[in-house]
Amino acid sequence: MSTRLRWVLVAVVLLVAGAVAVWPRGDDPVPAAAAPDLTGPRKAADLAPCAATGPGPEALRSVTATCLGTGEPVGAGNALGGRDVLVNVWATWCQPCREELPVLAEYATAADAVDVVGLAVQSPEADALSLLTTLGVRLPNLFDGGGAVAKALKVPDALPASYLISADGAVTPVTQPRVFRTVEDVRAAVARLREGTR
Repeated sequence: MSTRLRWVLVAVVLLVAGAVAVWPRGDDPVPAAAAPDLTGPRKAADLAPCAATGPGPEALRSVTATCLGTGEPVGAGNALGGRDVLVNVWATWCQPCREELPVLAEYATAADAVDVVGLAVQSPEADALSLLTTLGVRLPNLFDGGGAVAKALKVPDALPASYLISADGAVTPVTQPRVFRTVEDVRAAVARLREGTR
């Protein structure tokens, strides 16, 4: 074997050894991205807590969401059950949602109002908190980061979408009107659905 060939083999062996030394190992843990600290945005939003009031609709009993006000996981069925509740599904990019949320917040202050709970979808949690703060909407809100609650409710692609969930767990979509423009719109739709007509 010539000297030149020996040096070529030594160089190849060194290159292979170097590559093996720096090659990533399958057992090395991949660092997880740190969750953003939302303590400040949660405090600024000052949302009402997510009440756990009953088992709720069967489709939601095994589904978990995040309470936007606390950042804690909650059972969606428990947060939306046990009483009549109007659920409003919204996203930060949805302009009609931005117009509707303050109307729902105003409705919720009336003595004859059913409970109103927001469900933020298709938006980062920080953005949802920021929008609620900007709008001054303090309603309890769930954050559906994985889309499981929206899937269980069969939420359409077009937002906003609202549902009346009765105390017995029946889920009825609000179809008239499609978007609430006034408190009277909300009141009339809830009354109609509670009476069992559409």
